[in-house]
Amino acid sequence: MSSEFKLNLPLAHIALDRDYLKREQENLFHTLWEQGQAQVLPMSKGRVLLNSSNELKFLPTSLVDRASGLVYLGVHLESETPIVLANVSDEVAREFEPDSNNWHGLRRSGIGLSPSDAAIFTQALALANWHETHQHCPRCGGVTQATRAGWVRYCSNDDLELFPRTDPAVIVGVIDSEDRILLGSQGVWEENRYSILAGYVEPGESLEAAVVREMNEEAGIVVANPRYLGSQAWPFPFSLMLGYLADYVGGTVTPDGQEIVKLRWFSKAELRAEAKSLLLPGRLSIARAIIEHWLGEELDTGE
Repeated sequence: MSSEFKLNLPLAHIALDRDYLKREQENLFHTLWEQGQAQVLPMSKGRVLLNSSNELKFLPTSLVDRASGLVYLGVHLESETPIVLANVSDEVAREFEPDSNNWHGLRRSGIGLSPSDAAIFTQALALANWHETHQHCPRCGGVTQATRAGWVRYCSNDDLELFPRTDPAVIVGVIDSEDRILLGSQGVWEENRYSILAGYVEPGESLEAAVVREMNEEAGIVVANPRYLGSQAWPFPFSLMLGYLADYVGGTVTPDGQEIVKLRWFSKAELRAEAKSLLLPGRLSIARAIIEHWLGEELDTGE
C-alpha cells in the first residue's frame, strides 16, 4: 500500500460556524429561546443522548431551562441551525433520560458518529470540561460566573476574565532506519496495550523541540526531522493532539520506568500479524491514525 495512505482524523471535522461575534450579544440565550429555532445538546457528566439513527439527540429550546449551564456553540454549517450546549444537573438529566446506559461518552460512541456529530460532541465536551474545572478564580478563590454566551468565566472580585483552556501535546510515530515504528506501554495499561509516545508541550517550547525532548525523556532516544502530520482535539479534559513522525537517530531504547514501562520496535509485517492480539489505540484517536498512516492501510484488529 502507498505511504500516502490518507491520515484519518475523526475529531478534526469542521461542523459549525462558531459565530464568535454573537457571543458578545447581551441576552443571547433569551433571544434564541424566544425565536425557538435553536437546537440544544444536553450533556450530563460528559455524556450525551443519541437517537435511533445513532445521531446526536438535540432538544428544542422549549424543553430546556435557560438556567442550565449553556454555551453557544455556533451555527450548523449544513442546517444553519444555532446549536447550544446545555450542561445539565443529574436531576435534569434523569428527566430527559432516566436510564444512565442511554447516555453516551465520546470514547465509547464517538467512532460511530458522523464526522459532523463527532466534531460537535468534541467541542461541547471540551467546553463542558473547562467550565467544570474553572469554577473558582485562580487569584482569590472566589466563584466565577459564565459570561459571553459561555465562552468566558468572570471573577467580579478581581475583575478577571478566564478564557477556555487548550493544552497542546505532541504525539509521535518514531521510525527507524529499518522502517519500524516504536510503540510503548504505560504501567497502568493492560499487559498487551501499546501506542505511540506523546507528551505535553512545555512553556516557551516549540512543537518540534517538544518532540525531541519527549522522545528522549520517555524512551531515552534521540530523534530528528520531526514532520507534522495533522491535529485533532482530545477533550479529556481539553487537549489538542499534534501528530508527528520523527526519525530515530541514536540512543538505547530505554523506558523511563515511570510513565512508560515497555518499548518495542514493530515492523509492518509484525504489526499486521499481531494486530488482533494487541490492544492498540482506538479508531477515534490520532495515535491510531498515525500508526495506520505509517502502515499504509487500516489495521485489522477485529473491532
